Amino acid sequence: MQLNELISCMIRLSTPIKRDFRKATPAMCNPMLPLPGLSPVGAKKVVAQFDGGLLSSDAGVLVLREVEQRLRVAERLAACIVDPRAPEQITHTLSDIIRFRLLMIAAGYEDGNDAASLRVDPVFKMAHDLSPSDRDLCSQSTISRLENLPDARALLRMGRAMVDLYCESFTQVPKRLTLDIDDTFDAVHGGQQLRLFNAHYDEYGFQPIVVFDGAGRFVTAVLRPARRPGGKEIRAFLRRLLRAIRRNWPKTEILLRGDSHYCTPETIDFCRANGLDFIFGVAPTSTLRAHVLGLEAKATAMFEAAPENGKVRRFKEFLDGAQSWSRVERIIARVEASAEGPDTRFVVTNLTTRNARRLYEDVYCRRGQAENHIKSWKTHLAADRTSCMKASANQLRLFLHAGAYWLMWGLRQSMPRRSMWRVAQFDTLRLRLIKIAARVVEMKTMIRIHLPTSCCGQDILRFALEKIPRLAT
Repeated sequence: MQLNELISCMIRLSTPIKRDFRKATPAMCNPMLPLPGLSPVGAKKVVAQFDGGLLSSDAGVLVLREVEQRLRVAERLAACIVDPRAPEQITHTLSDIIRFRLLMIAAGYEDGNDAASLRVDPVFKMAHDLSPSDRDLCSQSTISRLENLPDARALLRMGRAMVDLYCESFTQVPKRLTLDIDDTFDAVHGGQQLRLFNAHYDEYGFQPIVVFDGAGRFVTAVLRPARRPGGKEIRAFLRRLLRAIRRNWPKTEILLRGDSHYCTPETIDFCRANGLDFIFGVAPTSTLRAHVLGLEAKATAMFEAAPENGKVRRFKEFLDGAQSWSRVERIIARVEASAEGPDTRFVVTNLTTRNARRLYEDVYCRRGQAENHIKSWKTHLAADRTSCMKASANQLRLFLHAGAYWLMWGLRQSMPRRSMWRVAQFDTLRLRLIKIAARVVEMKTMIRIHLPTSCCGQDILRFALEKIPRLAT
């Protein structure tokens, strides 16, 4: 043995052994080894091994596959991106990558790293029209490359594609639409483009604008810094949105609802110039409060005279406007007296309905349902995973999570109208109808999927699969 080899051998022997748990040894990965540490049950030894074969914990993904095939979300988004790869060397098409990501998000795997294990899942393969024994799906690195692929033009096309998807989700052209516009804070931790410190939340983040319609359909979302949107920014956003909708429905009436963030002179003038109805919250000012001082005093006196009857609510309407507005507008005031004192809210609208109470309670207050839709999008589908460095990649993530929202919305729409499933939250649908264990057996002429006999969603899954082909596209 040469001197150099002897020295290197002595160094290796004297170096402590460090076990890297990220790189398991073949013995540790042996599926025949039992899972240690399980207590006996009824005096019987419990032996658990990872030798079940082709198993999946997400059999309901096959139902989402039917929804995706009907809505064609992946194809719509993929058609907006220019693929720079050589066609003869492509294994995973853009639509396949996007479809895999959409199904992952809908099934609760919001992290792209989960693709490392899910790419061999038999049910996810079948959702891509592959047999369990066929090639694996794309890896996490392929998904990351996709997220960084679109440029600004591609993202604009994708925004229009999302609006087209929204319009095609109706069985017939609606006579009237109600669009709820709102923004939501998205905290970030890093040096992402467009991030901004927000003093109200005391964090760095984004504040994307999101639009839903009155029935909970997702319309669009745009990434932006974490600050209150200005009038010119809102007007530019609405101009692009209206142009995309009018391309499908040139004569449909549109009602725009929003809180006081969107009550700007530019927004009101844009709505009037383009024939849009609007109802916005208005921040209280001394000028507005002067109109309701008498009503506040009267409501307070009525409550104090009979507090056992509960809150006293009264309404008043008048014409007024801020100095920056181009004209006076119809203002509706809601005055409420309770044990906490008087509380007054104002809304501005160009609607001609005479009943002020109905306008406030039945039209404006229903805008709050949009916050539940945002909750479903953010909490149940993790739409706030905007951790990419590039703003374009984070904008694409918003669209991907919006696509997953459409899959879950389509699944919910396929439920019976008067059942609890029709109003269930997305996480409930996922737990009951997607997270279903299955054993997959591939044969020569068929693929058998063995589902648990105790599955609680048997009847509703049969109903959904019969209803999904009738979803509007």
